[in-house]
Amino acid sequence: MKEKSGEHPLGDVGQIVLFGLFMIVWILDSFFLRWSTFLSDHIPLVFRLAMLGITLTIATYLFRSGHVVVNHEQRSTGVVSSGAFRYVRHPLYLGSILIYFGLTASTASLLCLILMIVIFLFYNAIAGYEEKLLEIKWGDAYLAYKKKSGKWLPMFGKRLWQRSDSEKKTSPGRTNSR
Repeated sequence: MKEKSGEHPLGDVGQIVLFGLFMIVWILDSFFLRWSTFLSDHIPLVFRLAMLGITLTIATYLFRSGHVVVNHEQRSTGVVSSGAFRYVRHPLYLGSILIYFGLTASTASLLCLILMIVIFLFYNAIAGYEEKLLEIKWGDAYLAYKKKSGKWLPMFGKRLWQRSDSEKKTSPGRTNSR
């Protein structure tokens, strides 16, 4: 299979197959067979639905903000580091993972949790593949971007607690010596 436009050759097919498999397992286990949903008897429904709502809200933001890379009318000519890309390098994949997590949490299906781990490993593999291509295509600009953003989780702490070198030099009354 030939790589197209910087995507993993099995990325689209893999996502469709895993989504279909997940939905079959989630529906069967959560609503009919109930093989692994015994925890749902001990976790309040309101908490499980709140988790679903929170994850769907975050996923919606990630999808809307991240679609700039797939929308050909808005496609950037350089490394995209605005919107959701400011925080994570793979917002569309993260949004998908959050939807899986929300559905899993909503019914507390352990089978879906195991399948979700497999799905995460798949997304991590295709993200790693795509990052290598982006490093080749964009070089130092992409490497600098990688240092400022998390692959899956935002690097808030690093941004909030570490000042840049230019901020350290211009701060009045502060020295850089320890």
